[in-house]
Amino acid sequence: MLNAEIMQDAEQRRLAWRCRRGMLELDIVLQRFVTEQFGSLTLAQMEVFDGLLELPDNDFWAMIQSVGKVQHETHLEAVLQKLSLASLHHSQGEA
Repeated sequence: MLNAEIMQDAEQRRLAWRCRRGMLELDIVLQRFVTEQFGSLTLAQMEVFDGLLELPDNDFWAMIQSVGKVQHETHLEAVLQKLSLASLHHSQGEA
């Protein structure tokens, strides 16, 4: 493995750990997201995701639920779209 790959792998593990939340719905969606979509994030998207993880659970959940209804900042949109897909699977009872 190259140093860059090792660093990216370590960053992915760190962010995956931070996905453990107190709100059950958010925890389920984030764990699904990590399993299904996390590996497809670019480094820039990982930075955006890291920033989103700083939000309080209720605010983060509201942002995920508002995708397609509210215009979000451009740099957030791609990551929120992926999170929204994981949320749709959860709300359809596939959790």
